[in-house]
Amino acid sequence: MEEKEVGTVDHFFSNISVGMIKLTDALKAGDRIHIKGKAADFMQGIFSMQIDRVPVQEGKAGDLISIKVEQKVHQGDKVYKVV
Repeated sequence: MEEKEVGTVDHFFSNISVGMIKLTDALKAGDRIHIKGKAADFMQGIFSMQIDRVPVQEGKAGDLISIKVEQKVHQGDKVYKVV
């Protein structure tokens, strides 16, 4: 299974389990991602995402997206798209 880096975690809201990811490449709803950092190392699907609290189907390089995450993530964790 091949992985391509698509961004880094910018912020984590623990009360709602949402991570903000600064994208360096395109990512869309339905993609599978791998989040890896000092404490985090898990895969999950993206079922929905938002940009500035507006639901979107796709984010592009430079966007700051918010997604629901299944585990706690930390600022600087790397985000990879599983292809």
